[in-house]
Amino acid sequence: MKKSVHLLNIACISISSISVIFFVLTSYQLIKLDPLFFTLFRVFNVILFLLLAYKRMSLTGWILVSIIAGAEFGYDLPEIARNMQFLSDIFLRLIKTIIAPLIFATLVNGIAGHNDLKLIGRLGWKSILYFEIVSTIALFIGLLAINISRAGEGLVLPADINAPEAIAKVHTWSDFFLNMFPENIAKAIFDGNILQVVVFSIIFGIAVAKLSDRYRGTMLRFTGGLAETMFKFTNIIMYFAPVAVFAAIAFTIGHLGLDVLTSLLKLLATLYVALLAFLLIVILPLMFFLKIPIKKYLLALSEPASIAFATANSESALPAALESMERFGVPREIVAFVIPTGYSFNLDGTSLYLSLACVFVAQVAGIDLSIGQQLAMCFVLMLTSKGVAGVSRAALVVLLGTLSSFGLPATPVFLILGIDVLMDMARTTVNVIGNCTATVVMAKWESSFDDQKAENFTNKI
Repeated sequence: MKKSVHLLNIACISISSISVIFFVLTSYQLIKLDPLFFTLFRVFNVILFLLLAYKRMSLTGWILVSIIAGAEFGYDLPEIARNMQFLSDIFLRLIKTIIAPLIFATLVNGIAGHNDLKLIGRLGWKSILYFEIVSTIALFIGLLAINISRAGEGLVLPADINAPEAIAKVHTWSDFFLNMFPENIAKAIFDGNILQVVVFSIIFGIAVAKLSDRYRGTMLRFTGGLAETMFKFTNIIMYFAPVAVFAAIAFTIGHLGLDVLTSLLKLLATLYVALLAFLLIVILPLMFFLKIPIKKYLLALSEPASIAFATANSESALPAALESMERFGVPREIVAFVIPTGYSFNLDGTSLYLSLACVFVAQVAGIDLSIGQQLAMCFVLMLTSKGVAGVSRAALVVLLGTLSSFGLPATPVFLILGIDVLMDMARTTVNVIGNCTATVVMAKWESSFDDQKAENFTNKI
């Protein structure tokens, strides 16, 4: 068994490498290959990956193979792929039904079950402090990356292009605080406002903790049962994840094609390199400092991160992130508080993208921003970027609002829109990784991290 998996690994790596080489050589017209032969060669590569996923029987493996298969399908059959988005939409709808009851049940059970109300206060200020420090570092990495690559210089806007219009106004700081508190919990659930659900659940959990043992026990049994049910519900839905991921990637490639990358490859590469640098410079050293088993941690991240990357939607990865981090050794009460709160306050990938995109627009427009102006822009983005992680492409609203406040033209944003889906996939993934990391940091800070569970972590389907 192990030998066959090892041979499949070697075969997949070898055939994939040859496919990439062939693709690059044919793209630059250095060699000519029969299209049918090249297509069959790539399909054979996908079949090998499917066999490898079958041998490993891992959900993460199936998701990663679905990304490869979806890209191949979208490239070969774009007309069919453009009509497949409904499959990924079904998955997202099912995930959204889980989020509110899962957050409510885990938070209430965590707060009232341990009867430690001081924990929420400590987690609150510690989490906000950590979120602001890390997201600010991400802003500066984005600034540094775009100033080094200068990807916007030399790009020319297509003729007769109108600037996109923001579909909503960026909230002020006071509006943001007001929007934290629900006026109707059913409306908050309907609108998908995670932060309002978190606030309601915290207050509800505190209320349950103050009940007499007779009533508190009843509520704890209910919320505990609800939490376990929603985790089982999540496990059932996750069997559909590879299909949804396949459809999402096929739709993206079929809709955009690969031509869009040629003119904007420098910008796309700048973002991906900057996000990778953030992970290597900030997240990885932090894990080493906290003495977290890196291989096991990467395994725990693989499922929520791959779902986030394929769907470009943070909400789709939230149930998987909650379950993975709890199985990794983070107490449920910390996971249930930190990850949902981080969806509004800890937007590492989005923060980095926004600072990079603002300077990119200025470079395209031929406007030279001083260091002081760029730092002022970072300060504004620290405030305006909160609360957009769970909504696909909502960062566009913040970007347009920030450009307007600094007198920068919005027309160059059209260039970004051409590859926004591909950029969103990367920044959403880093958002999810950042929030998962935050739970580990908080658990270590609270001296409640289970090192044994982390060492024994396995990714099971």
